[in-house]
Amino acid sequence: MTTVNAGGAPDGATTAGRTVRVLIVDDEELTRTGLRTLLSTKPDLTVVGEAADGSEVLPLVDAWRPDVVLMDVRMPTVNGIEATRRLRAASAEPPKVIVITTFENDEYVYDALEAGASGFIRKRAPAQQIAHAIRLVASGDSVLFPEAVARLTTGRPVRREAAERVAALTRREAEILQLMAEGLTNQQIAGALTVSLETVKTHVGNVLTKLGAGNRTQAVILAFEAGLAPRR
Repeated sequence: MTTVNAGGAPDGATTAGRTVRVLIVDDEELTRTGLRTLLSTKPDLTVVGEAADGSEVLPLVDAWRPDVVLMDVRMPTVNGIEATRRLRAASAEPPKVIVITTFENDEYVYDALEAGASGFIRKRAPAQQIAHAIRLVASGDSVLFPEAVARLTTGRPVRREAAERVAALTRREAEILQLMAEGLTNQQIAGALTVSLETVKTHVGNVLTKLGAGNRTQAVILAFEAGLAPRR
């Protein structure tokens, strides 16, 4: 079953000066209702549609052009991992994906991040935390919990290819990647290094290009696969 909200966006704006459009994808109706209800209290966020399975995502994205997709990973027909892959393959500028999960150390979460999700958040997280996560990824940042990602990569052998890519970064780029792996946003990195936000964005773009990563999250996963560990 798919439901779509055709109403206008509520008043309010993000830092980009517009409302963030959200698509909720989860096979549990109760979860979808809960997420829709809590997001309806945020004036700068609007739910444009809902889907009960990953197979419904592409048509809804084409129709409603959401900025962010809240994506469950465990669904009966097409899971969130495959749906994320399809999204990234279907468009040069797909919406950002946030995985919503019950357990942050779920192996499916790791696979979804590798597939291109911008981060993950627990379904039972406070409303403010979920809203903040949506705003972050809509602005180009990611939602990462370094300790959780480190646990997801624990026991995996260091990938030679990943290590070689990381080794090819300049000293500054490696420093930026380290801070990204610690979960810092662009703004926080700029403050930590006492440089402008635009300078950080340029470095982040260079890091993604050199690592062959589609987004910040994939870059951080490559960093962990290369043996990088957060300092915190």
